Amino acid sequence: MKGIKIFALPAVLSLSLTGCFLDDDSDPLPSPPPPPPPPTVVNASVQVVHTSIDAPDVNVLANGDTVIEGLSFGEASDVLSLPPATYSIAVDALLPGDETATVIGPLDVALEEAVRYTVFAVGKVAEETLEPIVVTGTVDDVADGKIRLQVVHAASTAPEVDIHVTAPDAELGAPLDTLMFKDATEYVEVDPGEYQVRITLPGTDTVVFDSGTLALNTAGTDLVVAAIDSAYSGESPVSLLAVGQDGSELAILDVNASASLRVLHNVSDAPAVDVVVNDNFTERLVTALEFPDFTGYVTPAPADYNVKVVVSGTETAVIDEDVTLEPGAFYTVLAVGSLDGADDFAIEPLVLADKPRRIATEAQVRIVHGSTLAGNVDIYVTDSEDISTATPTFADVPFKAETGYVPLAAGDYVVTVTPAGSKMAAIGPVALTLEANSIYTAIARDGAGLTADVGLILMDDFVQP
Repeated sequence: MKGIKIFALPAVLSLSLTGCFLDDDSDPLPSPPPPPPPPTVVNASVQVVHTSIDAPDVNVLANGDTVIEGLSFGEASDVLSLPPATYSIAVDALLPGDETATVIGPLDVALEEAVRYTVFAVGKVAEETLEPIVVTGTVDDVADGKIRLQVVHAASTAPEVDIHVTAPDAELGAPLDTLMFKDATEYVEVDPGEYQVRITLPGTDTVVFDSGTLALNTAGTDLVVAAIDSAYSGESPVSLLAVGQDGSELAILDVNASASLRVLHNVSDAPAVDVVVNDNFTERLVTALEFPDFTGYVTPAPADYNVKVVVSGTETAVIDEDVTLEPGAFYTVLAVGSLDGADDFAIEPLVLADKPRRIATEAQVRIVHGSTLAGNVDIYVTDSEDISTATPTFADVPFKAETGYVPLAAGDYVVTVTPAGSKMAAIGPVALTLEANSIYTAIARDGAGLTADVGLILMDDFVQP
């Protein structure tokens, strides 16, 4: 649970005067009445929410000081409690190489007493439309036995929409409100219970987002719910982000969100394979996939599955595994290992969690060790082919490990893979030109039939514009 951070103004010093006596025989002067207590000042509250889908992590500065660090897309900051005043606010994007760039502001923001400010960073960096929208509410307690809700349209790619908040499976009826991008409803207080949020095109029953049943059973809950551009698998262009005034946030996906799955054949001495789901041998998910090819994404429903990788055209399984596909998630499943390898290199699935959200200010590069022949390796990402004095970017990387998505500035690079502790190239040097707003995945592979040279399988924006 995130707490509330208090920023106090400097204390005001008060002086008191004591009475004095004219002489020993005079009557004492009456003591002046005490000054009235200063009026109670109720701070404003400020919370920042990152909803720009192609923006990197950001810092938020107030009067030149960093008050929020490393806020990622889909996250809400801690709630800041600030005295009423005018503040200079700026947002800095975090760039590769520990660089920063101011992308919003500085701008003067006047905070009023007892007002809640929820500030959304919206728009797109690549389109130069990044900007803040400020949604105001109250810091007053929620009425006894009620919950408070407010809805915001923060999805830059979505048109004007109708917002429907109903009991589960109720008729749509009249919308709660019709919102353009950057609009917000007034806050409403309703009874705790189960609700359903549906978003439709204006004046129609065409649902573009359906939350399913939401249990909002805790009295006193205070939520700002934003429709944001979706980074999840599925047909809906938006998801919801519920931001609590306690500093929490909750992603709410469309009830029909799918999973996305692609398959890579990375067993160099194995024949072509098929992929069979839940023993449905008559309708195979993938057919005749050869080394070192891979499929595009398919979108099965989220569920538990039994997956078999079989020799193409047969029911002879080389992989037989149970997998769980989560709603909205993206996966790459690699068949790795060797038919002739030792137990440590038996054929098995390697499941990678993919993150297809592109970031306008950087290239994202992921390297996966999928070669049984290479042993542990060092990976160099340099600006020239000379690695003689270079330190490995990733050292002593074992079979089946991956680097994760590494942010790099756009430009020209050289990738060289060596046996761990050696400067002798096993793969490369490979010259790469990387562009911002792109994702690159490279898989180290064995040579065909375990006899050719080891190499790389290139995926994502290496092979698709």
